[in-house]
Amino acid sequence: MRIYAESIAAAYGHTGPPPYNGRVDVSDIGEFGLIERLAKAVGAGRPESLIVGIGDDAAAWRLNDAVMLATTDTLVEGVHFLPGRTPWVDLGWKALAVNVSDIAAMGGLPQYALVTLALPPQTAVPDVDALYEGLGQCAREYGVAVAGGDVVRAPQIAITVAVLGQAEVDGEGSPLLMRRDAARVGYVIAVTGTLGDSAAGLRRLKDGAPADDPLVRAHLRPRPPLAAARRAAELGVPCAIDVSDGLLQDLGHVCEMSGLGAVVRAAALPLSGELRDAYPEEALALACTGGEDYELVFVAPRETLEALRPEVTMIGEMVEDGERRARLVDASGEEVRLPAAGWDHLRPDGRPSGRT
Repeated sequence: MRIYAESIAAAYGHTGPPPYNGRVDVSDIGEFGLIERLAKAVGAGRPESLIVGIGDDAAAWRLNDAVMLATTDTLVEGVHFLPGRTPWVDLGWKALAVNVSDIAAMGGLPQYALVTLALPPQTAVPDVDALYEGLGQCAREYGVAVAGGDVVRAPQIAITVAVLGQAEVDGEGSPLLMRRDAARVGYVIAVTGTLGDSAAGLRRLKDGAPADDPLVRAHLRPRPPLAAARRAAELGVPCAIDVSDGLLQDLGHVCEMSGLGAVVRAAALPLSGELRDAYPEEALALACTGGEDYELVFVAPRETLEALRPEVTMIGEMVEDGERRARLVDASGEEVRLPAAGWDHLRPDGRPSGRT
C-alpha cells in the first residue's frame, strides 16, 4: 500500500542517507527487507497444514477438508489517507476493500472481517458512524460479515482490518490457489481494469478536487475485481498479485518468488481516458509506479487468459532473467526507465531499493 512519503519524510527530517553510526534502522533495510528478516525469525516449526505463509497476498492453510485464507492491512492517518480530505465513509470502504483485494489475488472468497479502531479520545462519534457506514457498504458489496474487533486509544487514527476467507478446492481436494511463485517462462501477463487512476486521484485530491471527481473516486473507493479473480482461479490461472504498491514493483515480487523476469509492453498498458486527459505526460509513470489501483495481475498460459477476455488486457510475458526484474519496454524493445518502480512503506522517501 502506498505511503504519503513526502510529508512524512519532511516531518521526521529524513532528507539524506542513513547515518553511519553502527545502528541499522528499519528505514535502512526497507519494508521488504524487514519482511524477509521477520519471515526468517518465525520460519521454524512451520506446521504441515500451512500451505502459504509469509510472502504472498494472504496466508492459506488446511482445516479439515477446507482451505482457509487470512490477510490483514492497516490504514494510518497521515500515512495512508489524508486527514480532513478523505471522507470517513470512503475511508471505511477502503479499509475493507484493500483486504478483499488480497483474498481475491489468491482466488478466494472473503467471508469474515475483524476491525480494530485506534482512535484519539476527541474523535467525533458521527465520524465513526460514517466510517462504519462505508465499511458496511463494502461488506455488503462483497458478501463479508463483520464479526468483531477491538477499539483502542491512540494519538492518531488507524484502522486495521483482518479478513478471513476460503479457497475453492478441486475434485481431488487440491486448492485452487493463485500464488506469486507459480509463474513460468512463456506465461503471459494480464491485468484487470485500468492502471494509474488511483495515483492520479491522490494528486487531484491533494490539489483540492472534490470527492466525486472520477480519478479521486478511483483512489477513495477501489473496487477489487473479485468475480474475475474467482473465474481466473476456476480456469486454472496459477499466479496472481494485486496492484497495491505499483505495477512494476508488485510484478517484481512475482519475478523474485518465481525466479524469473518479466517484460511489460508500455503500449499495451490499459490507461483510462481520464488519466490521459489529466496527466498526458505522466500517465505511463503513474500507471507503472503509482500504486493503490487494487486491480489484479494474472500470469498464466495465453490460452487460459484468453478465456478471461474482455476483463483482462495482455501486457507482457515472463522470461528468463537472472536479475529477476520487471522491465518496461517500448515498441522497439528498448527498456523504458522510470524514476521508481513503486512504493516502500519504510524507506524515508517511500521509494524502494533493490531489483524491482
